[in-house]
Amino acid sequence: VQLQASGGGSVQSGGSLRLSCETSGFSLDHFPVGWFRQAPGKEREGVSCISSSDGSTYYADSVKGRFTISRDRAKRTVYLQMTSLKPEDTADYYCATDDSRCNMLFLKRPYGMDYWGRGTPVTVYG
Repeated sequence: VQLQASGGGSVQSGGSLRLSCETSGFSLDHFPVGWFRQAPGKEREGVSCISSSDGSTYYADSVKGRFTISRDRAKRTVYLQMTSLKPEDTADYYCATDDSRCNMLFLKRPYGMDYWGRGTPVTVYG
Protein backbone atom coordinates (compact mmCIF):
# COMPACT_ATOMS: atom_id res chain seq x y z
CA VAL A 1 0.00 0.00 0.00
CA GLN A 2 1.42 3.34 -1.03
CA LEU A 3 0.13 6.89 -1.09
CA GLN A 4 1.87 9.97 -2.42
CA ALA A 5 0.56 13.47 -1.85
CA SER A 6 1.49 16.34 -4.15
CA GLY A 7 0.28 19.74 -5.26
CA GLY A 8 1.21 21.84 -2.26
CA GLY A 9 2.72 25.29 -2.59
CA SER A 10 2.52 28.90 -1.51
CA VAL A 11 -0.64 30.88 -2.21
CA GLN A 12 -2.08 34.22 -1.18
CA SER A 13 -4.95 34.30 1.27
CA GLY A 14 -8.20 33.72 -0.61
CA GLY A 15 -6.50 31.65 -3.25
CA SER A 16 -6.90 28.02 -4.25
CA LEU A 17 -4.83 24.86 -4.52
CA ARG A 18 -5.59 21.30 -5.53
CA LEU A 19 -3.80 18.50 -3.77
CA SER A 20 -3.50 15.04 -5.29
CA CYS A 21 -3.00 11.70 -3.55
CA GLU A 22 -1.80 9.00 -5.91
CA THR A 23 -2.43 5.53 -4.54
CA SER A 24 -1.25 2.00 -5.29
CA GLY A 25 -1.53 -1.42 -3.73
CA PHE A 26 -5.19 -1.12 -2.82
CA SER A 27 -8.51 -0.28 -4.40
CA LEU A 28 -10.37 2.97 -3.76
CA ASP A 29 -13.50 0.80 -3.96
CA HIS A 30 -12.44 -1.02 -0.80
CA PHE A 31 -10.50 1.49 1.31
CA PRO A 32 -11.44 5.04 2.29
CA VAL A 33 -8.86 7.79 1.93
CA GLY A 34 -8.50 10.77 4.18
CA TRP A 35 -6.58 14.02 4.22
CA PHE A 36 -4.90 15.16 7.41
CA ARG A 37 -2.77 18.17 8.15
CA GLN A 38 -0.22 19.27 10.70
CA ALA A 39 0.74 22.87 11.25
CA PRO A 40 4.07 23.79 12.87
CA GLY A 41 3.89 23.25 16.60
CA LYS A 42 0.37 21.82 16.48
CA GLU A 43 -1.21 18.42 16.62
CA ARG A 44 -2.18 16.63 13.43
CA GLU A 45 -5.86 16.97 12.57
CA GLY A 46 -8.29 15.32 10.20
CA VAL A 47 -9.47 17.43 7.28
CA SER A 48 -11.64 15.27 5.06
CA CYS A 49 -12.27 11.71 3.92
CA ILE A 50 -14.04 9.93 1.11
CA SER A 51 -15.81 6.62 1.51
CA SER A 52 -14.83 3.52 -0.44
CA SER A 53 -18.36 2.23 -0.94
CA ASP A 54 -20.34 5.17 -2.25
CA GLY A 55 -17.94 8.09 -2.35
CA SER A 56 -19.67 9.87 0.50
CA THR A 57 -17.57 12.56 2.11
CA TYR A 58 -16.90 14.11 5.50
CA TYR A 59 -15.22 17.37 6.40
CA ALA A 60 -13.82 19.02 9.49
CA ASP A 61 -15.88 22.06 10.47
CA SER A 62 -12.87 24.30 9.84
CA VAL A 63 -12.84 23.50 6.11
CA LYS A 64 -16.49 22.77 5.38
CA GLY A 65 -17.72 24.80 2.45
CA ARG A 66 -14.18 25.64 1.31
CA PHE A 67 -12.57 22.25 0.62
CA THR A 68 -13.87 19.48 -1.62
CA ILE A 69 -12.58 15.91 -1.66
CA SER A 70 -13.08 13.76 -4.74
CA ARG A 71 -11.63 10.66 -6.36
CA ASP A 72 -10.83 9.34 -9.80
CA ARG A 73 -10.91 5.58 -9.50
CA ALA A 74 -9.40 5.04 -12.97
CA LYS A 75 -6.41 7.18 -12.02
CA ARG A 76 -6.34 5.74 -8.47
CA THR A 77 -6.11 9.30 -7.23
CA VAL A 78 -7.90 11.28 -4.53
CA TYR A 79 -8.02 15.06 -4.75
CA LEU A 80 -8.50 17.84 -2.25
CA GLN A 81 -9.65 21.06 -3.87
CA MET A 82 -8.98 23.91 -1.47
CA THR A 83 -10.54 27.32 -2.03
CA SER A 84 -10.81 30.52 0.01
CA LEU A 85 -7.58 29.57 1.70
CA LYS A 86 -6.68 31.22 4.98
CA PRO A 87 -3.33 31.58 6.75
CA GLU A 88 -4.55 29.09 9.34
CA ASP A 89 -4.71 26.44 6.58
CA THR A 90 -0.90 26.53 6.45
CA ALA A 91 0.33 23.02 7.24
CA ASP A 92 1.85 19.87 5.85
CA TYR A 93 -0.97 17.87 4.25
CA TYR A 94 -0.97 14.08 4.26
CA CYS A 95 -3.21 11.45 2.76
CA ALA A 96 -3.80 8.19 4.56
CA THR A 97 -5.89 5.04 4.55
CA ASP A 98 -6.76 2.01 6.58
CA ASP A 99 -9.36 -0.72 6.69
CA SER A 100 -12.13 1.30 8.29
CA ARG A 101 -14.99 3.58 7.31
CA CYS A 102 -14.94 7.22 6.33
CA ASN A 103 -16.91 9.07 8.96
CA MET A 104 -16.30 11.69 11.61
CA LEU A 105 -14.53 9.11 13.78
CA PHE A 106 -12.08 8.51 10.93
CA LEU A 107 -11.13 12.17 11.03
CA LYS A 108 -10.68 12.01 14.79
CA ARG A 109 -7.91 9.40 14.46
CA PRO A 110 -5.12 11.55 13.01
CA TYR A 111 -2.49 9.21 14.42
CA GLY A 112 -4.41 5.98 13.95
CA MET A 113 -4.20 5.36 10.23
CA ASP A 114 -2.26 2.32 9.06
CA TYR A 115 -0.85 3.77 5.86
CA TRP A 116 0.46 7.27 5.24
CA GLY A 117 1.87 9.12 2.29
CA ARG A 118 4.62 11.68 2.46
CA GLY A 119 3.25 15.12 3.16
CA THR A 120 3.00 18.08 0.85
CA PRO A 121 3.42 21.58 2.31
CA VAL A 122 0.83 24.32 1.93
CA THR A 123 1.64 27.90 2.88
CA VAL A 124 -1.02 30.60 2.83
CA TYR A 125 0.29 34.13 3.23
CA GLY A 126 -1.28 37.53 3.56
